[in-house]
Amino acid sequence: MAKKSSDGLILSFGEMLIDFVPTVSGVSLAEAPGFLKAPGGAPANVAIAVARLGGRSAFVGKLGDDEFGNMLAGILKENGVNGDGILFDKGARTALAFVTLRSDGEREFMFYRNPSADMLLKEQELNLELIRSAKVFHYGSISLITEPCRSAHIRAMKEAKKAGALLSYDPNLRLPLWPSAKEAREQIMSIWDQAELIKVSDVELEFLTESNKVDDESAMSLWHPNLKLLLVTLGEKGCRYYAKHFRGSVEAFKVKAVDTTGAGDAFVGALLRKIVNDLSILEDEKRLREVLRYANACGAITTTKKGAIPALPTDPEVLKFIKG
Repeated sequence: MAKKSSDGLILSFGEMLIDFVPTVSGVSLAEAPGFLKAPGGAPANVAIAVARLGGRSAFVGKLGDDEFGNMLAGILKENGVNGDGILFDKGARTALAFVTLRSDGEREFMFYRNPSADMLLKEQELNLELIRSAKVFHYGSISLITEPCRSAHIRAMKEAKKAGALLSYDPNLRLPLWPSAKEAREQIMSIWDQAELIKVSDVELEFLTESNKVDDESAMSLWHPNLKLLLVTLGEKGCRYYAKHFRGSVEAFKVKAVDTTGAGDAFVGALLRKIVNDLSILEDEKRLREVLRYANACGAITTTKKGAIPALPTDPEVLKFIKG
């Protein structure tokens, strides 16, 4: 589908990196006989998800001026994502993450970023013209961990908001990257009341509320006056939604999951793509439910293939899947 210039721009801010995934599943990182490289990073995944579905997207972030950084920039371009906000650092490498799904079903992460290029994005390097042109500004919390990237994140967010963008936040909790759980919780919540659309997973809901419960009460404890929509994704159980005047749940599609990486990003990308040109959908429960069903379908399709970006669907694929 051709991207119309009248389509609102969805801009993702944050990290893009290389995930190294074991060639054999169900083993620890130490036991893995080999690894395959897969492009990743939640904000970049969302930008590509939007573009695959026919929307206009851009990515703002910093990569290493190395083979991997150039490869990642190339992947964004190939997928039709505007790369005018990408910077390259000559002194730091592109971030790497080794990820495995152990036999007990738990994901194990090992990160190489001390510091990686994405952490070194400075406020004065931001492409403010691009940021101010966004209709939706989407971000996570990994860019809040250290300076100077944290200040760049806050400035970009402020500029987007001032220019009238909808602020969309997916904390994308990665505890191994934070100095402590306490610090993670504090920093994630430090910008909480700015966002108008927030998506959390059931695990993140438990972590942020410290309640070990996934119910309406714990979700509503995260509500704030600026919020238009709060979403809680529940994996194979679908998602719950909370708006100012209504709340409910939308069932998931049943699939044989191979790899859940990127499913949440596919969900967010689909949602943003569907609402960017008509934000009134957020206040219309019937239309919102249709959009969330579409977003659930995108998430489900993504789990049926390995890797995040290679698995992100196109609009015709999603429509065919929904029809069954």
